Amino acid sequence: MDRRVVVTGLGLITPLAIGVQETWAALCAGKSGIAEITRFDTTGFDTKIAGEVKDFHPDDFLPRKEARRVQPFIAYAVATARLAIENSGLVIDSSNADRVGVLTGCGLGGLGMMEETSRIVDTKGPKRVSPFFIPMMIGNMAPGMIAISFGAKGPNSSVATACAAGTHAVGDAFKIIKRGAADAMITGGVEAVVTPTCIAGFNAMKALSTRNDEPEKASRPFDRDRDGFVVGEGCGILILESLETALNRGADIYAEVCGYGMSGDGYHMTSPPPDGEGAARCMTAALEDAGISYKDVDYINAHGTSTQLNDLYETMAIKTVFKDKACQVPISSTKSMTGHLLGGSGGIEAAFTVLTIREGIIPPTINFDNPAEGCDLDYVPNVARKVKVEIAMTNSFGFGGTNASLILKKYI
Repeated sequence: MDRRVVVTGLGLITPLAIGVQETWAALCAGKSGIAEITRFDTTGFDTKIAGEVKDFHPDDFLPRKEARRVQPFIAYAVATARLAIENSGLVIDSSNADRVGVLTGCGLGGLGMMEETSRIVDTKGPKRVSPFFIPMMIGNMAPGMIAISFGAKGPNSSVATACAAGTHAVGDAFKIIKRGAADAMITGGVEAVVTPTCIAGFNAMKALSTRNDEPEKASRPFDRDRDGFVVGEGCGILILESLETALNRGADIYAEVCGYGMSGDGYHMTSPPPDGEGAARCMTAALEDAGISYKDVDYINAHGTSTQLNDLYETMAIKTVFKDKACQVPISSTKSMTGHLLGGSGGIEAAFTVLTIREGIIPPTINFDNPAEGCDLDYVPNVARKVKVEIAMTNSFGFGGTNASLILKKYI
């Protein structure tokens, strides 16, 4: 079985806004969701800024008892899934529950819960640890709680491939439907780790921006004056369905998923290989899976983290794959506005790519003032661009040398 797979619903909770239309409007306006950290006291930290989700109230989306108990990443996942399911009009009941699955990506899970529990063990002893510690910490509780909340009894899994997790999740869900193992999948990525150990850990690696006096200008992919990435949080969920299932229920179809590529660098724990050859192989695999040429791609949503090596090597990889068209295809990094959601980034960026196709508007790369050496492509600087986009690619690359690329196209 080799079925066509389409996107019929979207949900977004991001540092820009809660909701798809609200987030999209802010994105196209070039607004930044980066601000001073409010989750904890940043005294002594080199980085004091992040892309926090604002004005989110878990009990708006979950039963009050659950809302008090679950970790933020689980609350974001369930809430965003609710938004996506409502947007799609998908009804999950006894007639289809075992054919609707959930697959999400998450890099670090309940890191905040781990920090808190470690303090409790150290100060109050092991007998004071909450019985909810383990289930509220593990990353696969996001798809688990989504399935429990909405009665989805099909394939259920979680991907933990660092910053590529959300894109891997969408790609894996695409393949599950394509081969006939499910008719619909609730999929995407989530992360909520604006916590002391996360910020301290990335600071120790010299990976984060320390532009604390200008938070909104701190994430600046491909720009000469970038000094690291900015941690973000939130969730992006897509409802994928087989074309037949979507048509049978009269669903509104946003776009079609048509290609998925994966690769491994086999090079270094945290650094991409020279020239981005692993990323290039990943993009090529996605194009081959879609059965299209690089000449057919109208837009690339780049991984674009605002770090020295990623921005340069992703640019080099795009030049390798897109050859003569590399300088012509519009590229943008929406992380310039949302920050880097780590394992959740692929979920929101897949949704952004779908909306780019749907709306014919390419979001900008903000804070792009002076091109960095070697970063000389069309990054759609600072202002959104109205362009007809038929086929688009979105990339995600993670620590450990794990890479993922998706190809989406206008549904015809």
